[in-house]
Amino acid sequence: MIVLKKRRLRLTIGILLLMALFTAPFLTPFQNYLTIPNEIVTFNNQSPIEVPKIKGNITVEATSSDMMTPSSIDTEFYAEKPGKSQLVYKLAGLPIKKVNVSILDDLKVVPGGQSIGVRLQTLGVLVVGHHIVNGNNGAASPGEDANIKVGDIILKINGQDIQQVEDVKPLVTKAGEKKSSLELTVKRGKETFETTLKPIQSKQDQAYQIGLYIRDSAAGIGTMTFYDPRSKKYGALGHVISDMDTKKPIEIHNGSIVKSTITSIEKGQNGSPGEKQASFSIKDDALGTITKNSPFGVFGVLDQGIKNGIKDKPLPIALSHEVKEGPAKILTVVDGEEVESFDVEVINSVPQKYPATKGMIIQVTDKKLLDKTGGIVQGMSGSPIIQDGKVIGAVTHVFVNDSTSGYGVHIEWMMQEAGINIYKEEEKAG
Repeated sequence: MIVLKKRRLRLTIGILLLMALFTAPFLTPFQNYLTIPNEIVTFNNQSPIEVPKIKGNITVEATSSDMMTPSSIDTEFYAEKPGKSQLVYKLAGLPIKKVNVSILDDLKVVPGGQSIGVRLQTLGVLVVGHHIVNGNNGAASPGEDANIKVGDIILKINGQDIQQVEDVKPLVTKAGEKKSSLELTVKRGKETFETTLKPIQSKQDQAYQIGLYIRDSAAGIGTMTFYDPRSKKYGALGHVISDMDTKKPIEIHNGSIVKSTITSIEKGQNGSPGEKQASFSIKDDALGTITKNSPFGVFGVLDQGIKNGIKDKPLPIALSHEVKEGPAKILTVVDGEEVESFDVEVINSVPQKYPATKGMIIQVTDKKLLDKTGGIVQGMSGSPIIQDGKVIGAVTHVFVNDSTSGYGVHIEWMMQEAGINIYKEEEKAG
């Protein structure tokens, strides 16, 4: 009898626990509990730290009162200095949830918006095509026969570094006259290999040729995103520059940026992205260098500070989880060199723990910009996005089927690509 009662008691307890397990997720306090983050990263001297409120006799306290002080709102705290701390949820004085808080040094950058001309010098020479050489002994393409493919980079010929197209012809001519072969060092993706080819003398002009179309530079336009006055580093474009023939990212040896003037706008339409038409001269004084061409844009060092005439003072940046849906502005040029501010809407923003190029979806809402460009157009890439007085990212791509909308990249990842460590105090440039 006693054994039977114990079994019934266990069964009853089991049923009650099972019911609690199934009903708990539907209870509002439990749902609110699940929204509490495990970790918060924020900047000092910026927006207050907010955490979800849970109804009932539950309080939130900071473990370090010298680092975080409460506001008049129970679940809101002000950061007092950089460092690491915790916020603790307590029920009747007992801790039920801890939130790790990292408070970073305040970091501000100068927003851009200026139209820039970009010139990249490739690492080695880039193979962009093959051609047939008609020689005395028949037609062939020595480069193709040597298994050199479009997109390959020729780094060396006969042990000599190749930095520009002009370096190639003398070596080809010399080898042809001596009836000898060329030893090439070629880079394909992350691999490097050696190959041999023998130049052929063309019947048409008697010049020795290798059957390859090669290029050593690329040029285009884009928009400046930000400038860090402490390190003099900058970021622009928000996306990688690819070769127009190979469609592959250009590996750069060096590069430079110059001022650019917008001369006209080809208006975007659904199914046909528009484009900024601009003029610039590589002979003009360079604004700065280009040292990196990555999926997040081009980066380097400016020779001097920049001004856009609208927001010339440094603004704080927002981390990816701080960006919210709602109104924002972009800075860009649509006529001449004048930077203007236009209204946009952040339709969606994904808090990202790891770098990713497509973190936001934005939509142009500004009537003036829609009338002028139809929305987002090529050449607008890199235009800084500003929300609540903070730089949150840059415009990167337009939707082909909706020229009013496109993607944006979070400023957090562009800063990281520029070599600016936002998680600790940045060293000043020497």
